[in-house]
Amino acid sequence: MKVLSEERKYTVQDFERLPEGPPYYQLINGELIKTPTPEVIHQKVAGRLLYLLHKLEKETKMGTVIHLIDLYLDEKNVFQPDIAVLLKEGKAKVEEKGIFGPPDVVVEILSPSTAYYDLIVKKEVYERVGVKEYWLLDPNRKTFEIYKNTEDGFKLSSQAREKGKVFSEILGIEIDLKEVFEGGV
Repeated sequence: MKVLSEERKYTVQDFERLPEGPPYYQLINGELIKTPTPEVIHQKVAGRLLYLLHKLEKETKMGTVIHLIDLYLDEKNVFQPDIAVLLKEGKAKVEEKGIFGPPDVVVEILSPSTAYYDLIVKKEVYERVGVKEYWLLDPNRKTFEIYKNTEDGFKLSSQAREKGKVFSEILGIEIDLKEVFEGGV
């Protein structure tokens, strides 16, 4: 990802004045960050996980599963998470321009160009604004980590590498890594 300008801090109003992409940008701590097109492996993993979450959404009527949408978190941060889950009783609201407020679950799939932001910068913002669970998937290392937001911040609550399963307390589901990293979608 490239920073558009190192000198000026941008706001939501500046972000909203950008022309529709491509290129696409995220507003991260007041900086406009160009979002590269994800690699094929990233898209496959996202598609498989999205399929599983949409099945759960349909079966349980739990709320809404959305991907690749502007997520307005505060005046300096508008992210585009790979997937967001909004439970019916949650704080986030879907409006015409995007999601406003913290989703219950945010999923980021790591790419070499986004790892720094996903692992550090965005994780800190998601924690601060009250995202209940933060899922980090690394398709190259075949890892899946779930962080739960506690009184002491994000704590690793479930993880698996290459094989095994992870469990989401918020959604009450178990996900087999085989379905995500080797699935048929």
